[in-house]
Amino acid sequence: MALKRAPLCPIHRQAGAQMVEFSGWELPVQFSSILEEHRAVRGSAGLFDVSHLGRVTVRGSGAFELLQRALTNDLAKARPGRAQYSLLCREDGGILDDLVLFHRAADEYLLAPNAANTESDLNWIRGLASPYQVELEDRTAATVMLALQGPESASVLARLASPAVTEMPRFGCVDEMVLGKPVQFSRTGYTGEDGFELVMESEIGETIWRAILGFGVKPCGLGARDTLRLEAALPLYGNELDTRTRPHEAVLEFAVALGKGDFIGREAILKDLEEGPRRRLVCFRMIERAVPRTGYAILKDGREVGRVTSGNYSPTLRVDIGMGYVPAELASPDTQMEVLIRDKTVRAQVVRRPFYKRTA
Repeated sequence: MALKRAPLCPIHRQAGAQMVEFSGWELPVQFSSILEEHRAVRGSAGLFDVSHLGRVTVRGSGAFELLQRALTNDLAKARPGRAQYSLLCREDGGILDDLVLFHRAADEYLLAPNAANTESDLNWIRGLASPYQVELEDRTAATVMLALQGPESASVLARLASPAVTEMPRFGCVDEMVLGKPVQFSRTGYTGEDGFELVMESEIGETIWRAILGFGVKPCGLGARDTLRLEAALPLYGNELDTRTRPHEAVLEFAVALGKGDFIGREAILKDLEEGPRRRLVCFRMIERAVPRTGYAILKDGREVGRVTSGNYSPTLRVDIGMGYVPAELASPDTQMEVLIRDKTVRAQVVRRPFYKRTA
């Protein structure tokens, strides 16, 4: 099957980016080096092309009711001009996807699902939509999505947008005209830093990409995006999350509003909460120098108790770190365990999440 290519793919190739396959898309993994790009985001600002993420519009008089039924979080708390992290679950509580919802107007929302799940999420929501007056539209192919991340991202964006954009709160969103075209700005991101995501028509995507890079911002690829999100202990669908995972196992209780009334998966999630999770997602650091890769076995006293879901060297902390599921009784900080790396057991320790948290 041919790889999908976002509108900016040709200019990334021209810039010499190393391209890889990810979730059926051809994407830049790095432009210079993962380490340089990671440090640029932590120290100043970096720009990512995240057009592989889905953009699905849900509009109509029944949009609120449909999404309140489909998603785990409480949309009543996401007034127009606000974004919200939420989950899409099956009846049994298994996670179909984690996504961000943008409340654009009274009866209009934009969903940003994970790349591999856009089509299945859209079909799932369509299957729930018949009782509601709504229109669903996949805008992924017609738009570009950029993520400007880092402590200097607001000062950079001030050269392109008004104070209404740069002064909005975390998880705010607003539309503003740029080059005569509407651009949706939101103060969201996936790096643990302050940052913004921009959604625009494909025809102006290259111009805005080049304009932001012209302010001295470093282009960044998937490699740095992954090390940054790992340091911030942010889950990746397909690694930390899948249909076998329940929200409370993944430490995503904050995205589940059991008090809002009925939604898909509520009864199963409530039962899980009452019984207590049998396993929990933990953050751990290696006591000895070794990188814990995805899929490696986690051991306790020589017995396998879990698997690494994500692991890498942390450029910020300068230690090897990872995440994985272990029995709930082993999830407390300071718990000692081992990771099996190339037939050798290497000591590790559970630590508090996240690994990295910005100070301002």
